Amino acid sequence: MDIVKDLISNYGYFAIYGLLAIGIIGLPVPDEFMMTFVGYLSSISVLNVQGAFLVSFLGSISGMIVSYFIGKKVGKPFLRKHGKWIKMTPARLEKLEKWFNKYGPWTIIIAYFIPGVRHFASYISGMNGMGKRKYFIFAGAGAFSWCLVFTTFGYFIGVLT
Repeated sequence: MDIVKDLISNYGYFAIYGLLAIGIIGLPVPDEFMMTFVGYLSSISVLNVQGAFLVSFLGSISGMIVSYFIGKKVGKPFLRKHGKWIKMTPARLEKLEKWFNKYGPWTIIIAYFIPGVRHFASYISGMNGMGKRKYFIFAGAGAFSWCLVFTTFGYFIGVLT
């Protein structure tokens, strides 16, 4: 977390964008903490509120788009070959596909608020062949609401302290 603080302090909006993009792809970045910190920095005028929100949204949606296309290109073949290492048998993969085809779009929005799950939702969306337009609409709604909730939370922490 200290590294995240240092990166944001030194590189500002560029760090926010990059950290969110790689964090959403699946690298270990404390996304919720970072978004709350961004909101806090906005409340004490270190960052511009609108700029911080916009950059956070763009970084988040960029990571989701990359994850979607990775899932689309290599998802199923990769899981068929290596899924046994993460207990993803062909039967489980089929069950996951059926479940996702039924609830998928809403899962993308809800998954944003569940650490660890948000990363897989994009891969699964691409892997299951969800249409790009439909995916972008739901991923955009999820990214927007997630960024709004955590930056607002951090902002009010700063205002109240």
